[in-house]
Amino acid sequence: MTDNSSAQEARRAIERLYIAMRHLFNRGFYKPLGASGSSIRKALLTLSPEIYGTVSNPDLVELDGLLYVVDRLPRGIEECRSVKLISDEGYRESTFVPIIPPRRRRNCYRIDEEQMLIEVTRGRSEIYDILTHLTFLYIESEKIRKNAVDESGSYRREWLMLEKMVQEASARAQSDEEEQELDHLESRQTASYLSSLLGRTYEEALTACQRFEKLQDANSLPHFIYWLGKIAIEEYQDRKMEREVTFSSALRNRIGNHIYGEMWSNTAKAYILEQGLIKQPLHIISANPHSVMNTLFAYPALEGKVEDRSIEGLAKLLATGDRPDLQEAVYQMAVEHGMKQIIDSSGTNITLQIFDTSKLPLDRLSPELGDVKARIGREKPVILVMDYAFGEQAYETMDELLKPYETQEESYHMNVTSVAVMGKAGILEGDKGDIMIPDAHIFEGTADNYPFTNRLSKDIFEKHGMKTYDGPMVTVLGTSLQNKDVLEYFQSSSWYAVGLEMEGAHYQKAIQAHALIRKSISPEVELRYAYYASDNPLKTGSTLASGPLGQVGVKPTYMITLAILIDILT
Repeated sequence: MTDNSSAQEARRAIERLYIAMRHLFNRGFYKPLGASGSSIRKALLTLSPEIYGTVSNPDLVELDGLLYVVDRLPRGIEECRSVKLISDEGYRESTFVPIIPPRRRRNCYRIDEEQMLIEVTRGRSEIYDILTHLTFLYIESEKIRKNAVDESGSYRREWLMLEKMVQEASARAQSDEEEQELDHLESRQTASYLSSLLGRTYEEALTACQRFEKLQDANSLPHFIYWLGKIAIEEYQDRKMEREVTFSSALRNRIGNHIYGEMWSNTAKAYILEQGLIKQPLHIISANPHSVMNTLFAYPALEGKVEDRSIEGLAKLLATGDRPDLQEAVYQMAVEHGMKQIIDSSGTNITLQIFDTSKLPLDRLSPELGDVKARIGREKPVILVMDYAFGEQAYETMDELLKPYETQEESYHMNVTSVAVMGKAGILEGDKGDIMIPDAHIFEGTADNYPFTNRLSKDIFEKHGMKTYDGPMVTVLGTSLQNKDVLEYFQSSSWYAVGLEMEGAHYQKAIQAHALIRKSISPEVELRYAYYASDNPLKTGSTLASGPLGQVGVKPTYMITLAILIDILT
């Protein structure tokens, strides 16, 4: 059993963090290392989230946490003392080249040497995510500053040597118009200097350098550490050089108004109406934009091209990305047989796919789907697949999607028959790749709890050899705000929670409001929820900071997709 006092203290820290960020957002600006930012820093250090590892240790710079954050913030963020969060304010049409973080698809713009703009179109959860990551970076930068300067205020030799190496590497990169890798000797020397500045062993520093080199779009670890420390040192020496985070007035005015969600949903509804499908049963699935398409079309599209045409075999083959010709063949067949893919232009960054099942090649589908002819022939259902939402964005997009479609001539109720959510989540008992079947969503920090009847069950997956857990799941404010004491409390107390994610309660809030209050959809709408474990935040080495899921996630992704489609179509 967890210490309840520790769990309560951590939960209070989460609440303080949440309140402080809302206050500073409404205020419009704050100094991260000044008095205005102290509430966020103190709350984050008290909470000490699992994903940020040793953030609360004043002597050790957290390397796994840095790697996780760098992959989710724009390249060059470490060089900027001014960060401004904006809405979609016209920069897409400007000559500024967008910088898009690999793990968080958002447009960012480097305005000059000191300022970075980050475009926020996914709601408050995205703001909390960004501010938490920035706070973590600023805390770590202070550790680097303290390790770079000795008791007399002089720079340590390791800092001066790191500075020289980074500057020489930058000069070479500018002369050659591309960054050159350090040679073997330089790499070893740099790792040695870094180990002193990071409070880490030489081996840890060298491993971190190698892991940074594998990131898709980020500066090297020496570059990153040098600039984090440089900006912190300059701020410490001259308060006129303070770092600042600001929020544009347009962003503050637009947050919570569903502007992007409404544009996004109307695009889908307009297409459905245009195709004459508005009265057909509509099944909404929140999933990645390849699993449903591949499950339906990979089997017929790759006939004669691959030996193993099982759903699992095809999924693993296509997931590698080594055969773009096969992926293109699947996509083309889907387009020719009723699929319309709508790339988002509203700012939500949520791709839409609409499947007219009456156009499926019924005689050529995978036998693993079962006999779908009778139901498709009778009902001609439409399947709408929406890419993953982010936190509170799930409420905005689902709320708008379930509303009637208003045209100048008429109001059309969407014939929503079911909603399914297939997502990634942290598991509290089990390992990466295991499956969780929720029967309720508990919204952390609120009294909003949503029990529901789930048409998916454990036995569906256990018969395929998948380890599966069922019970309530906790919808959290952010993956980066989780503390072991809080998670153990939810797992071992009377809540008996099996996992945590960021969207479930938001989806349920929208669904139940429309089904029970607004009556724009039937109260009998069918619900299917299943999650596969991307991490176990209670296990050291199994948090999100330990690295991506990789091929481990392929089987559960497609087992869940298959279960959803079978329940819809047979």
